[in-house]
Amino acid sequence: MIDQATAQKVAQGKGFIAALDQSGGSTPKALKGYGVEEGAWSSEEEMFGLIHAMRTRIITSPVFTGDKVIGAILFERTMDGQAGGKPVPQALTERGVVPFIKIDKGLEDEKNGVQLMKPMPELDALLARAKGLGVFGTKERSVINLANREGIAAIVAQQFEVGRQVLAGGLMPIIEPEVNIKSPERAEADQILLEELTKALDAMTGDDKVMLKLSLPKKAGLFDSLVDHPRVLRVVALSGGYSRPDACVELAKNRGVIASFSRALLEDLRAQMSDAEFDASLGAAIDEIYTASTSKTV
Repeated sequence: MIDQATAQKVAQGKGFIAALDQSGGSTPKALKGYGVEEGAWSSEEEMFGLIHAMRTRIITSPVFTGDKVIGAILFERTMDGQAGGKPVPQALTERGVVPFIKIDKGLEDEKNGVQLMKPMPELDALLARAKGLGVFGTKERSVINLANREGIAAIVAQQFEVGRQVLAGGLMPIIEPEVNIKSPERAEADQILLEELTKALDAMTGDDKVMLKLSLPKKAGLFDSLVDHPRVLRVVALSGGYSRPDACVELAKNRGVIASFSRALLEDLRAQMSDAEFDASLGAAIDEIYTASTSKTV
C-alpha cells in the first residue's frame, strides 16, 4: 500500500527531486566530475566507497533538507549504506526528504531506435527490502534515440509493466523513458512518446497513479496534458546533458514540471572543497533548481 501522506507531499510539495543514483558504469565519470581521478581507487569496492562518501556529504549537508528538496533517488548500494550513523533512507526522511531507489539494471542494445531495460529477475525481493527500509518509490530508466513508434510503444509497455510490479510491491514508480536530447528526431520522438504515454495512462485501472520522469521537451509545454492527467502524481524532468543554467531555463518554460537533476545538481561540487565551500556551492545549486521548479516563465 502506498503511504498516502507521503504521496500527498510528493504531489504538492514545493521543490525538486535530487538524483543521487549514478551506478557502476557512470560512477567513474561522476567521481571525475567531483575531482576524484580514476587512479584514486584500486577496486570496485573502493570506487563505491568514494561515491558513497560524496553522496553522504550531500545528504548530511545542512542545506540538503525538505525545505527545497522533496525527494532523493538512491542507488541500491546507497540505500543499503549509512549517512551520519543512520540508514540512508532514515537519514533522508528525518530531513524531510522522501527516499526513492533506482531499480533498473542497465539497458539492452538499441533496437527500433530505443534501448529497453535489461531483465530484473530479483525485483520483487529488492522492492520488499526497499519498502522495509522506508523507501517510498522507485525509478526505472530506458532510452529513446529515434522517433520509431514501434520502439517507443515497446518502451512504454515495458515501463508500465514494471510500474505495475512496483505498485503491487507497495511503492510508487517513477517511469523514465528518456528521449536523447541529441537525437536528430527529438521533436517527433517527444510527440510519439506523449501519445503512447497518454494511451497507457488512460488504460490504467483502479486508483493507481504513477510518476513520470521525462527529458525536457523540445517544444515547451508539450507535456502539459501529462501534468494534468489524473493518473499522474507528478512529472519530473531530467537534465539530460544540459548544463545547470540551460536545464533551469528549459525547465522554467514547462508548467507543473519539477526537476530531478543529477549532473546539473552536482556539477560544481569538488572533493577538495572545505565543508563551508561545499555547502555554499550545493546551496546555490539547490536554490537555482528550486527556483526553476517553482517559478515558471509561462
